[in-house]
Amino acid sequence: MSAMRGITISQLAKYAGVTIKAVRHYHRRGLLEEPPRDPSGYRRYSARHAIDLVKIKTLAEAGVPLARVKELLAANPSQFTASITEIDRKLQERLEELSRIRERITQLSSGNRLFVSIEVADYLDYLREIGVSQRTVQLERDLWILVQSISPEEAAILIEDKRTAINDPEFRSIYLAYDAAFDWSPDDPRLQALATQAKRWIATQPRRYKRSETVVLDPTIVQLVATSFGGMSPAWDRLGELAKHH
Repeated sequence: MSAMRGITISQLAKYAGVTIKAVRHYHRRGLLEEPPRDPSGYRRYSARHAIDLVKIKTLAEAGVPLARVKELLAANPSQFTASITEIDRKLQERLEELSRIRERITQLSSGNRLFVSIEVADYLDYLREIGVSQRTVQLERDLWILVQSISPEEAAILIEDKRTAINDPEFRSIYLAYDAAFDWSPDDPRLQALATQAKRWIATQPRRYKRSETVVLDPTIVQLVATSFGGMSPAWDRLGELAKHH
């Protein structure tokens, strides 16, 4: 093969350190000129093609979007500098966004913190610390995911009051008993006593729950939450009935 005939696409790709597929992709994108075929049906590339291909590869590996490569190849020095500065800024913004995404992904290991607010996540962690079952913590988490997604303002009010309440020793006792009651028989006499205790405690907290009582959630949300929490335990269903008629 004489020097004047040029080199094949495979040789071009090898010299530039890319794949033949990449060369053809650059052709389709209009980044690398596609030479005509010789009488044998092969495309023959010149040194200029090799140089341009190396430039394209270098820019692409530096993170320059292919949509901007052609512009940079044709730019004068000042235009090139301005374009690179802009591209660098956009890459930095992208890196910051990826960093935020990575931070969220790492929160998967902590489970609850990925889907709910910091306040709710801290509350759920505290429930575990005081001995609440994983079942009930999970149910609470699902409730907060739903409420925060659809009614974030109302959820902020509710979680503030809930965090205040859980620090009250009597409320903690009621909450833990309610958690344990999940597996009780609906005829268990302790349910009546628990309902009475809960009703009495709520009656002594008018100021604390003044804001919470003004929150009106979408009826659909209320129904979904009620189904999620009460439908799986006959004892909890019974507690709900006692609370309504007590």
